[in-house]
Amino acid sequence: MTDGIRDTALPNDIEALKVLIAVRDATIERLTRHAELLQEQLNLAIARRYSARSEKGPSPQMGLFDEAEVEAEREALAAEEVPEVESVVAGHIRKARGYRKPLPAALPRVDIIHELPEEARLTPDGQPLVVIGEEVSEQLDIVPATIRVLRHVRLKYGVRKDDASGVKIAPLPPQPLPKTLASPGLLAHIVVSKYQDALPLYRQEQILTRIGVDLPRATMARWMVALGTETAQPLVNLLRDQLLAYGYISMDETPTQVLKEPGKAATSQSYLWVQRGGPPEAPIILFDYDPSRSQEVPLRLLAGFTGILQTDGYAGYCAAVRAQGLIHAGCLAHARRRFDEVIKSQGKHRKKGLAEEALAQIQKLYAVEKAARPLSPEDRQQYRAQHAKPLWDTLRTWLDIHRPGVPPQSALGRALAYLANEWDKLVVYLTDGRIPIDNNATNAVNGISRVIPRHGLFRLARMERDFGLVVRH
Repeated sequence: MTDGIRDTALPNDIEALKVLIAVRDATIERLTRHAELLQEQLNLAIARRYSARSEKGPSPQMGLFDEAEVEAEREALAAEEVPEVESVVAGHIRKARGYRKPLPAALPRVDIIHELPEEARLTPDGQPLVVIGEEVSEQLDIVPATIRVLRHVRLKYGVRKDDASGVKIAPLPPQPLPKTLASPGLLAHIVVSKYQDALPLYRQEQILTRIGVDLPRATMARWMVALGTETAQPLVNLLRDQLLAYGYISMDETPTQVLKEPGKAATSQSYLWVQRGGPPEAPIILFDYDPSRSQEVPLRLLAGFTGILQTDGYAGYCAAVRAQGLIHAGCLAHARRRFDEVIKSQGKHRKKGLAEEALAQIQKLYAVEKAARPLSPEDRQQYRAQHAKPLWDTLRTWLDIHRPGVPPQSALGRALAYLANEWDKLVVYLTDGRIPIDNNATNAVNGISRVIPRHGLFRLARMERDFGLVVRH
């Protein structure tokens, strides 16, 4: 046997033997390359499953139980590194460790006067002591939330008490949710607690129960949906008008699953689309739910928009770019992520190579962007032209040299292809100081929806409840 071929089957002709050997070598090379690709995929799958993600920080839940001990230890270590602060008191210098920031002056103060007992306010010979000064120390106090009932007493007016004709009654003031027991203050508290402080409705229900108020989470859920779909809708419409009028929008879409949705299986994907734009000092962020990821969604959401659209490399945005005549900007973070995946796919025994070179060059571009961040858009554009443009030229030369020699199906080949295909979009940010180097700000706000698939299938009603203030249908 010779490589699976019987000796008796081998031809005697030398040229035929060369052809047979060439075929064998090609087969070995093909199988070797296939094995390498499979190994890359396995390494990458293991890294995604068990390794920390570079774009994601540690979960706040990780320190849920030992947070007090960890923070106390960190404070103690920090105190050892705090320089001594000198202060002059009564003609001499006192050195104190650290420095405590004063409490905000705008907070109300309550004075608690501490006096000596009457018998202690006498000198040894019986003379009374007089107040010659005071020493003040401050503590921060908090009063738990005050729950109260607002009674709307509407007075009735008429000619005589026994005459019901022509009775007039004072009208109720406008309410966010008429015919409910929810005041504007209560609704604002529930909204801020849930959407800003990440306090789920069931925990708010438990807090209210402890103080004797029976307010089921289902009721609060209905209120959230009503606020989002009715009360806040005019505001959302105004925000969308301002978003479309600014001239720059970044978009991202995130898959999620809905358990019961007409015409779709429970295991199929649906999507939350996020748009971010408007004035940089007050950015506008809007979420839209859609069961589809088709190009029709960006076409609908971007109707009437003209300007710059920044996205990742998903081709579904291209139709809207063509239809609206938009300038399409890319996301360097997505290109960087692909080279990071190359390193992860090579396993623990990798050697430094092209992926590390690409990441080093990209890191230089981010360093330039960090330095340009405090500048105005006009100055930022000039700074980029001076410092970032040469780095892009170097990266382009590097890409043109190395890409032809890399198998296109490998992880590195796919990363190089993404960089090459997205090149014209990636460098658009050099032409306008308003455009960030990547889409990370939009990806970050869309992170609130990324956790949904990890916690099982969600009913559509529950998803509407959780995103009631931002989702438009």
